[in-house]
Amino acid sequence: MKNWTEAQRYCREKYTDLATVDNMHDMNEINQSVNDGSVEFVWIGLQKAGHDEWQWSSGEPALNLSWGDKQPEGRDICGMIENENLGDLPCYDNRHFICNNTNTELVFVNQMKNWTDAQSYCRQNHTDLVSVRNQNESQQVQQLITNKKNKSQVWIGLFRVRDSWRWSDQSDSSFRYWKSHQPDKYGLGEDCTAFELKALGRWHDISCSQTFPFVCHEDAELILIKENLMWSEALRYCRQKHMDLVSVHSKEIQRRVMNVVKRASTAAVWLGLRHSCTVGIWFWVSGETVCYQNWAPGNGTSEENCEHTVRSGAVQSGGDQRWISRPGNDKLNFICSRL
Repeated sequence: MKNWTEAQRYCREKYTDLATVDNMHDMNEINQSVNDGSVEFVWIGLQKAGHDEWQWSSGEPALNLSWGDKQPEGRDICGMIENENLGDLPCYDNRHFICNNTNTELVFVNQMKNWTDAQSYCRQNHTDLVSVRNQNESQQVQQLITNKKNKSQVWIGLFRVRDSWRWSDQSDSSFRYWKSHQPDKYGLGEDCTAFELKALGRWHDISCSQTFPFVCHEDAELILIKENLMWSEALRYCRQKHMDLVSVHSKEIQRRVMNVVKRASTAAVWLGLRHSCTVGIWFWVSGETVCYQNWAPGNGTSEENCEHTVRSGAVQSGGDQRWISRPGNDKLNFICSRL
């Protein structure tokens, strides 16, 4: 039982963040978490950002919210969930809460590489160099390398661009775990970050040209399949071996898709996005409506040609990785979701 701010801090330290509810799938997962009926009014990562504007704890705007009757009341700025409906409560109330867990698996690579080569290796073989976004993820990295002999320093995905530090996979996090008096060489070429086991997992800024082992991460929920199949064949493959073709219903999922799709062998990769000629709309095979959109110019917004074949949605594997409309009988790589 914590107030909203305490709950947010707890989730960021132990997991990833307070939960987001972007779609009906998220709503169903949360309901399953509290389905014994003994808990009502559960904090999620929803907070008022301005007049009639709400945002998630991650900073993303919260759109198409499923508010309960007479909610939000307008007096309070923190969001909760009760019986599939959202509402607002005073932020100082002590309530149960739900955290998002991490979506990544860690891979230790026992090869001596400079930071740039380590980044290239992770992107080619996994997703990217690891991001360490909270104390829990830091402990996971530490546990991974604790039993590796003489591996006192390993690369992680934090690097400096001008006057700011960024994660290689573009994930957002203000969490930093620097060793005392670090970073200490601003402007002197120490623009990459190593995880130092002897310093209890604290970080050290080091010249990117030095060579260390490194830790990659890969998405535990999204799987790139490097087989060239038609859209309907890809859908069948995902439903038989995993769960479904991926639905991209938020900016966060798009970011993860962009990380996964870089390793594709085709110029575009199938998504679980289909066009209905009957009603003239695009829809996700998971049943979600297409609210968040990331179409390339000239795609997805004009009338589709239904004369020869059904059109399906794909994401570009290069460039700015936007969505494009393709004939469903094209043969492409595809992304399956495990959830």
